[in-house]
Amino acid sequence: MAQHPTHPGGAFRVRRRALLGTVVLVVLVALAGLAAYLTRDGRGPSESPAPPPSSPTASSSPASPSGPLTPHTRPHALPVPPKTHDPIAYGKAAAAALWSYDTRAYSQPELRMALGGWLTTEAKYADPASVDKVVPSAVLWKEMAANGQFATAKVYEGHFPNAFTRALQEDPGAITQAYVYAVTVSGKQSIAWNGLPAGGAESRATTLAVQCRPNHPCALVGVMPSVAP
Repeated sequence: MAQHPTHPGGAFRVRRRALLGTVVLVVLVALAGLAAYLTRDGRGPSESPAPPPSSPTASSSPASPSGPLTPHTRPHALPVPPKTHDPIAYGKAAAAALWSYDTRAYSQPELRMALGGWLTTEAKYADPASVDKVVPSAVLWKEMAANGQFATAKVYEGHFPNAFTRALQEDPGAITQAYVYAVTVSGKQSIAWNGLPAGGAESRATTLAVQCRPNHPCALVGVMPSVAP
């Protein structure tokens, strides 16, 4: 519907999506630049004060839970972006935030607003629509809230996609325009309801575009429509 070429708003969203795709190609060309940027500080891309990408925790994100999910789990606060210059650490935190929600603690608009705070302030790169798609609709949220439904996430791993790595190795300087990196994150989402045993856990994976300009904390650009290995 919004993609109909004669609809001005739809055309804008199509252009925005195309731009995001282009950015991710630059992103794909950018990984070597990331390595150069991080190693400038004397550490490799997988080294940072945050847990390494292979860590089975998501402690880099306030939205990530610790311990098993139970019906008595306290309500979770709205997700707050971490201050980091490491795209992988930021991507892991963002994924945990996107996979978590708590209908007992806040409303759907409040969650959307909080996640909007993770986005880059550079409007030509930010794709808020891709983030909104991850949030349950207002109608669904109302149904979930009636049962006190909440979800928590555990992030197991984050890495730069293979294509991104190869492209960046071929043209390390390509990243210096937008400083946008592709980060693929895998983990698990657990859902539960008030008064009921914890529901099943579901494996999750997503590829995010993350902007990390020098001397600025990282920010989210958007959620890719498919997962890049």
